[in-house]
Amino acid sequence: MKLIIQIPCLNEEKTLPVTLADLPRSIPGVDAIEVLVIDDGSTDRTVEVAREHGVDHVIRFGQNRGLASAFQAGLDESLRLGADIIVNTDADNQYKADYIAKLIEPILRGDADMVIGCRPIERIEDFSWLKKRLQRLGSWVVRQVSDTQVPDATSGFRAYSREAACRLNVVSQYTYTLETLIQAGRENMPLAFVNVETNRKMRESRLFRSTPVYVRRSLLTMFRIYTMYRPLRTFGTLGVAVFGVGVVLGLQWTYYKVNDIGGSHIPLAQLCVALLILGFLCTLLGVMVDLTQANRRLLEDILYRQRKAETEKQPDAKKEFPEEVSL
Repeated sequence: MKLIIQIPCLNEEKTLPVTLADLPRSIPGVDAIEVLVIDDGSTDRTVEVAREHGVDHVIRFGQNRGLASAFQAGLDESLRLGADIIVNTDADNQYKADYIAKLIEPILRGDADMVIGCRPIERIEDFSWLKKRLQRLGSWVVRQVSDTQVPDATSGFRAYSREAACRLNVVSQYTYTLETLIQAGRENMPLAFVNVETNRKMRESRLFRSTPVYVRRSLLTMFRIYTMYRPLRTFGTLGVAVFGVGVVLGLQWTYYKVNDIGGSHIPLAQLCVALLILGFLCTLLGVMVDLTQANRRLLEDILYRQRKAETEKQPDAKKEFPEEVSL
């Protein structure tokens, strides 16, 4: 049983040594533990620090591609390296590495293919009141879309079985946490979550330059996810609401005409027709996007089969560490 701990990094020369030092060297039920660092276009000594601390594998991006791309590249490389279990953690040492053993327990028992480490959101002093509310809102949206019950959907502290890693496909360029959880729910993948603790903040977030940016990106991400995975419900509800307003205005215009109240009411009639057409188009858009979901499922199945076939062919020769891949 081989475990690979992947760590996406962006300018983490100061925090990475602490994170690496805390990682477990052995876990019951695991034969080998290796560390993979994904350097997302760092401009400091992140890669050199990783080498100095003896990480087993390094992926190096020539320029910054974003957290989601780094995460997906880590999954793909871990599969190529023959990982049976993959754990994703942050380079800023946010998550306590002692919980990695607890995180992979459901996978070792065969009870789950994906495990989320859920943080005590309300007790994290470094999170502002607004951030806590947005974290809760994001988790609620994901639960509605994915039909899962994970309380902390935005946590990046996760464990994946080989089967789960083969099935996941991240298309977002911003974050992977919500999207992968929704995919797992839609694929009926066995899910589990465990409660974990966090360390004190060592640096400010690299994902958000300010609170307004965090709010805007979070809301846009949630809206995008909901429209992507629930298009008929989203656009259908909007279309019915708009169409309903058009019907009400039409009845009002009819009442005015029958009772000869006021003038011609042409603006009211025009608004009524515009809303009826807009409502119909919104509903139609929802139906069309919903139909494309079948095509997406077929493509995901093809990617899954291809990934399985490629990763089953493991090289026989042993490689010198640290192995570095430049992308």
